Amino acid sequence: MAMIKRLTVLAGAASAVSSYVRRNPEKVNQAVGKAAHFVDEKTKGRYHTQISGAVRKVSDVTRSGR
Repeated sequence: MAMIKRLTVLAGAASAVSSYVRRNPEKVNQAVGKAAHFVDEKTKGRYHTQISGAVRKVSDVTRSGR
């Protein structure tokens, strides 16, 4: 039963995040950009391509209004 409770909590959190993204796409893009810059800096650019790809995907999702 504990697993079902965890899944229910995760589903609720996913729903809340989705709703927030729809209402505040510019804030989400700004936060993702800052996080990407921080991680890129800490990893000394080793994962720059992967980080850039993730940022592009987030940007695509926030622009399309999914």
